[in-house]
Formats: sequence, structure tokens, C-alpha cells
Amino acid sequence: MSSTTEVAAAEEPRRVSLYKGDPGMLNWVLHRISGVTIFFFLFVHVLDTAVIRVDPTAYDKVIETYKTPIIGLLEIGLVMAILFHALNGVRVILVDFWSKGVQYQKAMSIVVWTVFLLTGAGMAARLLYIMISHG
Repeated sequence: MSSTTEVAAAEEPRRVSLYKGDPGMLNWVLHRISGVTIFFFLFVHVLDTAVIRVDPTAYDKVIETYKTPIIGLLEIGLVMAILFHALNGVRVILVDFWSKGVQYQKAMSIVVWTVFLLTGAGMAARLLYIMISHG
């Protein structure tokens, strides 16, 4: 009794992408990025406010650097990060604690992005106006 044994050729390992193209994953990534951004802002804010107790003139110099256009643009980015993080956080809470949250998460994501873009555009325009008119 003889049998032939065939050995299958080793297949090349498939490259698996981490990003699957789902909007939920984009929300997840941006929620983490905005959270880290807000954390670092708060860290820097505590440090620069603490400078006033050490050297009030150094504090005044730090505050002067915040009046530059680059910092103004970063401030707009910070406001956008806070807005997205807050809106998406409400969506995450609804998905987690509402019995129909998972069913409506795609619709809630569309609402989050719509409110974010409309409100964010208005806030960015207002902050740019203040930056230009007071600069």
C-alpha cells in the first residue's frame, strides 16, 4: 500500500492592513488623537501657569509668545480637537449605554461629523477673525 503525499507549497503571507476603511475606526483613531492633544495642552497649561509663582517676568514673556499667529492657529486646532472629542464622546456613551446604540452608531457618526464640521467652521472663522483684527 503506497500513498502519495503532496506537500503544499508555502503560500506567501498576506499583508494585512490595520485600517479596514470603516468610518468607526477613523472615529476611534481621531478620538484617541484628540484626547492626547487635549492632555498635552493641559500639561503645558499647568506648567506655564506655574511659572508665575517662580518668576512673574518670565510668565509675561511666555504669555507674549502665545500672541503669535502660529499659536493662534494651534489654538484653533485645540478648539477643534475639544469639539470633536466631546461630540464623539457623547456618541461613544450612547453606543455603550443605549440598548439601540450599536444599531444607530453609523447614523450617530454622521450626526457627529455634521455638527462638528458646521460648528467647527463657525468657531474657526470667529477665531480667525479675532486673530486678524487684534493682531
